[in-house]
Amino acid sequence: SGFGTDIRGTKTVSEALRKAGLDWGVRQSPVYDDNGLKIGGFSVNIREDTGTPLGIVSGRYGLVGNDEAFSFADDLFTEGVSFMYAGAFGGGRKVWLLGKLPESYSVAGDRVSPYIIFINSHDGSSGVKAAMTPVRVVCSNMINLALRNAERIWTARHTGNIRERIADAKETLLTAEGYMRELKAEAESLALKRL
Repeated sequence: SGFGTDIRGTKTVSEALRKAGLDWGVRQSPVYDDNGLKIGGFSVNIREDTGTPLGIVSGRYGLVGNDEAFSFADDLFTEGVSFMYAGAFGGGRKVWLLGKLPESYSVAGDRVSPYIIFINSHDGSSGVKAAMTPVRVVCSNMINLALRNAERIWTARHTGNIRERIADAKETLLTAEGYMRELKAEAESLALKRL
C-alpha cells in the first residue's frame, strides 16, 4: 500500500521488521532471453517469501537483506533513538524504517524534531541510505521529501565492501545531533540580527 506500519515500542531492527512484515529475504536468479539463453553479467533479485521479482541488477550488485542493511540502527538505541514507522513499496523494491531522535530543538522559535530514515532498495535503483531529516515519514510518498530536506545523508552502494560501509554509518549518524545543536545556535544568532 505504501503506508508505513506503526512500529513504536519495538526495541530491535529484527522486531521492527517482523512487526511491519518486512522480515523476508532476497535471492538472486539468472536472467534469460526469449530463447532461454542466460544473459551474462545480470541477475534478477527475487523476494523469497512471495517470489516477486524486484529488479534486474548487474553482476557487481551485492545482496544486502533488510535486517543487515538496518542493523546499525540497533546501536543507535543506546543513544535514545526510537523506531516510529516502517514500510515498503513496489512489492518490496524499496524498504524504509523511520526512527526519532530523543530531543527536539527550538530553532528560531520553531520546534524541530529530528528523525532518521533508513532506506534499502532491492531493485538496483539505490544503495542503503540513512538520513537525518525534520520530516516525519509515514508513507512512501514522503520519502523523497524527507531526503530533499535531509540535514545529513549517509549512502552505501550495493557494490564493493558494503558491510564495512554499514559499520561506518553509526558514527556518521551520531554526529547529526551535534549538527542540530550547531544549527540551533546559528539560527538563533541569525534571528537576533537586524536586516
